[in-house]
Amino acid sequence: MRQTNLESRNKVFLGSFVHSKVLDELEYLHQTAVFVDKSGTIVAIEKDCDESKARETVLPRLGWAEADVEVVKAKEGQFFFPGFIDTHIHAPQYPNAGIFGSSTLLQWLKTYTFPMEASLSEAAKARRVYTRVIRKTLSHGTTCAAYYATIDVSSTNLLADLCMGFGQRALIGRVCMDSELSPDYYRDASPEASIAATKATIAHIRSIDPAFSLIRPVITPRFAPACTLPLLRQLGALAEETALPVQTHISENKPEIALVQELFPRSLTGAADGSYAAVYDAAGLLKPRTVLAHAVHLTEGEADLVAARGAKVSHCPCSNSALTSGAAPVRRLLLDRGIVCGLGTDVSGGYSASVLEAARQAALVSRHVAFGPGGQERDKLGVEEVLFLATRGGAEAVGLGDKVGGFEVGMEWDAQLIGLGAIREDGEEEEVDDEEGGGGGAGNVDVFGWESWPERVAKWVYAGDDRNTIKVWVKGRLVHQRK
Repeated sequence: MRQTNLESRNKVFLGSFVHSKVLDELEYLHQTAVFVDKSGTIVAIEKDCDESKARETVLPRLGWAEADVEVVKAKEGQFFFPGFIDTHIHAPQYPNAGIFGSSTLLQWLKTYTFPMEASLSEAAKARRVYTRVIRKTLSHGTTCAAYYATIDVSSTNLLADLCMGFGQRALIGRVCMDSELSPDYYRDASPEASIAATKATIAHIRSIDPAFSLIRPVITPRFAPACTLPLLRQLGALAEETALPVQTHISENKPEIALVQELFPRSLTGAADGSYAAVYDAAGLLKPRTVLAHAVHLTEGEADLVAARGAKVSHCPCSNSALTSGAAPVRRLLLDRGIVCGLGTDVSGGYSASVLEAARQAALVSRHVAFGPGGQERDKLGVEEVLFLATRGGAEAVGLGDKVGGFEVGMEWDAQLIGLGAIREDGEEEEVDDEEGGGGGAGNVDVFGWESWPERVAKWVYAGDDRNTIKVWVKGRLVHQRK
């Protein structure tokens, strides 16, 4: 998708805006105008502002000529919302979404995941799969995704190229795995080979996006059991040398934890204890730039260590349920430890590429934590909290908290236009006539008109889907429009 002359103009967005202020608070801005310059940066936010005021007062103040401005207006009942941040998704696994049967994590990897990932060394197949997963995630309002690719350099580089072309913000990780527990047809030949391949992908991404303004490489040990200790240590050294982010898995299920303790005893790692988190810490991989997926079964000591190192957590409620891994006590990590958390779809352990689905699952899973053993009412996540995790929390987790996740001057315009189905007096849905293209509003969410704005947003969280996502922008560029 190439940037058109229209997309390179300054933009004014008019209507209602909803975004997270803090963990438990959404801000509703009505009759507001947001001004976005050609670079995709928000330069002004004007409340109580209609199109006339925007043109007559604000444009002259900004020095913008009307002929060089595109105006985008939300219709009645529509609202602008920050783009979603998917902090954990496996791009090559997308064809397997929904195919997990009764598998546990380790069985599922051998049966479904490794064969699919290995097959994407075929360029045509990789292009087909990656094109689809990028289009699909954009259609669900995902403006930034932290992707795991495969061990293949060319396939990983292709994913970066496609994200760049479609305009999706992304962290791209070549998966590192050299352990004999990985299949012989799908593993790095040695720690040195893994590091060399990782550096090749970093160099490629730097060549297509030198400033990492849209695409960033991320150092990606698959998870501890898939890596030897020398590889983990060399990846830790590479993370220190390059100051790049790190992504991996931790404490997803109990057999995996037992395997880590067997493979990495304290006598081998020199860790303070034999915990999963301590293994990463001993290898130099537990850093403020690290995103740990799952963290379902962290011990109290591990939670303290993760918090002390400033590492982040990607909560993946859908896959944790699908693979019977467990229910992560996310609200305790947030409130008791101050650990930054975001949401991950974890396709294909998770069956949906929708962060909105992950948000609703996070709310439901938190209720299971609340009524489970030792659970409390305070373990429940509310609508405001799961939307925070989907936007600002995720942005902070992947190191973009100062750029995206909310609507503030100086932040970049990564956003989606949401439309909800209005119900007429006769009980039928009101048809949306958008002369600019981009239908939307149809779907599971019915708005009768008497709902408050918080109630409308709650309906969207619990019943919404991609049919409600009308348009999506990244850095001010239109990257998806519902037909």
